[in-house]
Amino acid sequence: MVDTLLPTPEWRSCNGPVSGRGPFIYAGCQSCIMLHVGKDEKAKYPFLPEAGKFLQDQGFSLAEFGTDPVLKVIVDKAYERIMAATRGSVYRSALVGGKATGDHTLNMEIFSFLIAIVLIKLANHNTLVQRFALNESRRAEAFLTGDLSDTQDRSRSDMARRIIHDVSGTQVVQSNHRYLIPVADYLIHSKSFHEREWKLVNREVDGGYIILKPDKAVRLVRHTLVTYITSRINKSPVPEMIPGFEVMVAQLVAEAERLTPKYVVTGVNPPCVEHAIKVLEGGENLPHSGRFMLATFLLSRGKPIAEIAPLFRNAPDYNERITMYQLKHLAGEKTGTKYMCPSCNKLRIQGLCFATEECDGITNPLQFGRRRMAAGDVAAQEAAGR
Repeated sequence: MVDTLLPTPEWRSCNGPVSGRGPFIYAGCQSCIMLHVGKDEKAKYPFLPEAGKFLQDQGFSLAEFGTDPVLKVIVDKAYERIMAATRGSVYRSALVGGKATGDHTLNMEIFSFLIAIVLIKLANHNTLVQRFALNESRRAEAFLTGDLSDTQDRSRSDMARRIIHDVSGTQVVQSNHRYLIPVADYLIHSKSFHEREWKLVNREVDGGYIILKPDKAVRLVRHTLVTYITSRINKSPVPEMIPGFEVMVAQLVAEAERLTPKYVVTGVNPPCVEHAIKVLEGGENLPHSGRFMLATFLLSRGKPIAEIAPLFRNAPDYNERITMYQLKHLAGEKTGTKYMCPSCNKLRIQGLCFATEECDGITNPLQFGRRRMAAGDVAAQEAAGR
């Protein structure tokens, strides 16, 4: 498992693919500089290949974490790190001001991340992978924002830009306390956002670059952080069960199954709705526009909120209180205004349309069942008249 987190020869080439640009960052347009990954960076960003190598350099084997009482505190912290993700709460780091105060803190931050991956692989449930990756990306996002905006220590800003470049292929240019992202990259990463502030017309453009504040620049690439961490977990081999891990793994499996909604896709819903349900069932992150479509569709079909809410329980960022509030808001219980299901045309624009031949002629997903039923009635009548 640890081997998959180690740097490969490709990481030594700044001309390789995005996944092979590990130790480098483009500073400006011409020069390419090498950055040293210190202990603080390894603790803040334990998904970096250098952090994976740190465990190997310390000479520990995975088996020791299951039997050594001194190392058990790290295993407990790893378990807590995963459980925080299942609850939707960001893991509380032991770092102080983004710095490791000692070797104990350094070991705890890095080892607990790596052991958490081992526990997740042993539990073998996609729900845990998705939630953990999202939670860790949010943790990293907070550190990246702080590092990117540091005007006193340029090395921190350079490191943040390097990491953003590594995981997303996007070059963030720093110029006079401004942060610039190429328009082409901005359009790629912002397409999943539907809030007005992310529309290109609402952004300041200068010479082919979008000007963003540090927090917005980092938020823009959060989804690539999630993808990056998810990929590293999925590529890690499943180890043999480690003696001493059995109880924790069983508890994680039970938690993942509890979070997985039990329902059956019947085929009477339009393809866009069935696709949304399957995405949630797989523990993947359905975009807000997809959640809006699913919720408004089911509400319009007369489904009670109590039956709709469990469908979102497996979303990586699920929060029961927020989900119930939003469903009540969409149902009109908060404002008296009930929201309608988006049209097929709008869903096509948002990339949420998965039309089949049975969708022919409809302009809104709500028409799907009605059209099917009408067609069935006509067929029955024709058969009866023969």
